[in-house]
Amino acid sequence: MSAVAPGPAPRVALVRARYDPSGGAERFVQGALEQLRAQGAAVTVVARRWPGHDGTAILVDPFHVGSLWRDRSFARAVCRELARRRFDLVQSHERIPCCDVYRAGDGVHAQWLAERARAQGPLARLATRLSPHHRYLLAAERALFSSPRLRAVICNSEMVRGEIAERFGTARDKLVLIRNAVDARRFHPGLRGEMGAAVREQLRVPREANVVLHVGSGFERKGVAGMLAALARARTRPWGVVVGRDKHAPRYAALAARLGVAERVRFVGSVSDVRPYHAAADSFMLASLYDPQPNSALEAMASGLPVVTTPKCGVAELLAEGESGFVRDALDAPGLAEALERLDPETARRLGEAARAAVAPYTPEAMAAEYLALYRRLLRR
Repeated sequence: MSAVAPGPAPRVALVRARYDPSGGAERFVQGALEQLRAQGAAVTVVARRWPGHDGTAILVDPFHVGSLWRDRSFARAVCRELARRRFDLVQSHERIPCCDVYRAGDGVHAQWLAERARAQGPLARLATRLSPHHRYLLAAERALFSSPRLRAVICNSEMVRGEIAERFGTARDKLVLIRNAVDARRFHPGLRGEMGAAVREQLRVPREANVVLHVGSGFERKGVAGMLAALARARTRPWGVVVGRDKHAPRYAALAARLGVAERVRFVGSVSDVRPYHAAADSFMLASLYDPQPNSALEAMASGLPVVTTPKCGVAELLAEGESGFVRDALDAPGLAEALERLDPETARRLGEAARAAVAPYTPEAMAAEYLALYRRLLRR
């Protein structure tokens, strides 16, 4: 790799396997692309699929059957393709060994499995340990962090930064904290007045109800079960709106029925625009087992919603307890319920204002500038 002076636009390959227009990671990549290109970087996406791209993306889609073959074949095919081309830097959002910069947006897989095990029974824990796919991801993670080519790891929370340093011994100067950005022009408290009443009517939620919002796919990891348990325990009888997809969504609907909250919970599914649901909500909850830095929580904060989350969610680092939100253990249903009980309308409004102020520095423009500064620093070495 040749050195490049600080001035010229760095040529960056950005690897992301799949595109889901409602996915937080994909929305992050799309926003980052726009900002990086606006600030002068020449960015090429390398992906399995990228609908609606402008023709500049490199599509790598080898045949596969099952998730293990899917991930392994993509990693190998991408490394072969990149070896044929010339980029100043390769930044990957996937665990591949042929990258210069890895963005640890999914956190540490080993840590996720450890947190998940707390909520699993013995048979489920055994199945996870024996899973070929999980074993492949753990091996790929070790290979990535031990790769001599790896020059920097972008961490979107201090939580992830510390986990990588502790588990893999990665040098601290390689671990760069760049938090996710949120567009406060699109997500703002004014949404409530613009569309809140109409969305509640559409959802058949009473105007006077206290509404708790969840946004995020992958219900096990994101803590939907914990949210439902908290709704069932809270004496204030809040309503819940769950936005996101999960292949086991019917199980969570059945759980809501068993807990006696089915009449107060709306499962919306995957949506392309989450803002109407922010408009209809009074607070936001992610009872995550493990969540490095969810965009959905940042968007909720920008929308003026107080957040209830867990210590293993990176956004907890931005919350002041009792001032902009509450942090409780993912498996502490009474504690989560108690936090919801404290969010009366006036308290929620006050905490929501503080939450919006807390994310104000994390603009897309500021994030793109941090990325470009990192690229140019690496290319000067």
